[in-house]
Order: sequence, then C-alpha cells, then structure tokens
Amino acid sequence: MADNNQKIVVVVDDSPSLATLFERAIIDMDISLQIFDKTSAAAEYLKDNKPDLIFMNIKMPGKDGLATLKEIRKQPLHSDTLVLMISSKDYAQDRSIAKELGAIEFITKPMPIQVIKDALIKHLNF
Repeated sequence: MADNNQKIVVVVDDSPSLATLFERAIIDMDISLQIFDKTSAAAEYLKDNKPDLIFMNIKMPGKDGLATLKEIRKQPLHSDTLVLMISSKDYAQDRSIAKELGAIEFITKPMPIQVIKDALIKHLNF
C-alpha cells in the first residue's frame, strides 16, 4: 500500500527486461511500481485504482495498449490519468491514435534507463 506522498506508477509491458529497467529507475524515488505483463490484468487493477502515471506498451498479447487505453479512458476515474505510450515501432498512425486518446508522450524502445527517469521526474514533479 502506498503512503500518502508516494507516487503510484503502472507499467503495462510484457518485456521482463523493461520491467527490470523500471525497477532500477525508481530505486531512489518514492514510487510504488505496479507492473503488468497483460493488458487484461492492468485493466482489472485500473477499475479500482488511479495511479499517478501509466506507461502502456502498444504491442501486447491479447488486447493491444491503444485498445486498452481507449477502454480505460471511458472510466470517469481515468479521464485525466497521465499515460505515456511505449512501442518498439514508431508508426505515425499509432502516435496519432495515442494523442487522440490523451497520451501525454510516446516513447520508442529500446529506451535507456535515463529516459525512464526523465519521464518520471517530468510528469511526477520530482
């Protein structure tokens, strides 16, 4: 359970190496990290939880990240939740859809740990 000042960050990505990068990136930050390797598990968690920031991979098994973002945006709890899309493919169409769905940033993989830290600092006001 996060304390009142602790930021909650959700990562939705099926890459174990990316999960490890996020775990390393937050070592010196007061962040509770919730990592999901399936969009269905993330969507279930997000029904009752509002994180401070979500990193959502587009290419996922089952429902992709853009479809999942569209789904959670319909929930009043997440109409304004900060979401950064991540993808190994930099397609203009994906960027456009992500922007339409209110994603605040689009980061392409591979992403170095400093890119993760910079995004956390920028969007969580550390």
